[in-house]
Amino acid sequence: MLYILIAIVIFGILIALHEFGHFITAKLLGVRVNEFAIGMGPLLWSATKGETQYSLRAIPIGGFCAMEGEDEATDDPGSFSAKPGWKKFIILVAGSAMNFLTGLVLLLVVYSQAVGFVTPVIAGFMDGFPNEGTNGLMVGDRILSVNGERIYTKTDIDLFFERAGGESMDLVVLRDGEKIVLDDFPLIPRAYDYEGETRMMYGLTFAVEEATPLVRIQQSWYTSLDMVRMVRLSLVDLFTGKAGVKDMSGVIGIMDVMGQAGEEGAQAAAESGGSPFLGALMNILNLSAFIAINLAVMNLLPIPALDGGRIFFLVVNWLFTLVTRRKLDPKYEGYVHMAGFVLLLLLMVVVAFNDVVRIIT
Repeated sequence: MLYILIAIVIFGILIALHEFGHFITAKLLGVRVNEFAIGMGPLLWSATKGETQYSLRAIPIGGFCAMEGEDEATDDPGSFSAKPGWKKFIILVAGSAMNFLTGLVLLLVVYSQAVGFVTPVIAGFMDGFPNEGTNGLMVGDRILSVNGERIYTKTDIDLFFERAGGESMDLVVLRDGEKIVLDDFPLIPRAYDYEGETRMMYGLTFAVEEATPLVRIQQSWYTSLDMVRMVRLSLVDLFTGKAGVKDMSGVIGIMDVMGQAGEEGAQAAAESGGSPFLGALMNILNLSAFIAINLAVMNLLPIPALDGGRIFFLVVNWLFTLVTRRKLDPKYEGYVHMAGFVLLLLLMVVVAFNDVVRIIT
């Protein structure tokens, strides 16, 4: 239960930081902010400073930055709608930028505990590996891409080997400073002896790199890029039918997974003689980093009611003005965002129901 409470607090902080990104850039760019709230629902406390009401609300998830003229017509020169397009763009992007930065910082915290990282550099082969040699793979080869996907970390190799589905792959490796292309390479799972057991494996072992401060920063950046790519891959799977709505998780599912991550981290740390709480916290922070970067990317998708949808309308309005010499009536954008918001709420209800069913069963 403790880990779920920690997860709820962290999730709320991630949403609040997203809104803070909008808030601070709006202030810097001269946009009037009527209210900046931490949390949602009934008002618990508020204070007004200048033109802005700062408030704390009862539900500790989320928050909002209510800018003048964001969703309604107004003659206020300090309103969001009165500002030029480049200022609006910066304000809209700032929320996602803050989430991405938060995810990167969380990864730096998690990786501060690491003593080494497994790299995508081949250190050896298991007995019976059939594809070793100058026309195949060699010790010291760095795998650069698998089926056209760039490889940053060893985790990428695990991911894209699995997505290959046991079939031949197109590989690019770096060998002695030269890129070697291995198209339709027959690297498939085979039976190997591993720790006294026979397992289906790829037969490769990989080198370990010491976790110096520079390497930790590099690994944090690479992992951030990987998390962005995971969102893309998930969306592709969703639209191609490899995944469905039943595979999606909402707030309830995320809290449950974060709670499980905390318990698993605590157990692993206890078994290795470490601090259970620290192990739990690092697991939760690692998952929080993924959620933060996921929020950053998803919010920039051109979907009505999201920041990406508002950016899309900035472009549409610019094109409309360029062609007709007049601005698009903001009420039409408001209608679209309202419709999108309703659809998002319906999707959240469906996903929440699936989360509850999944947890119960």
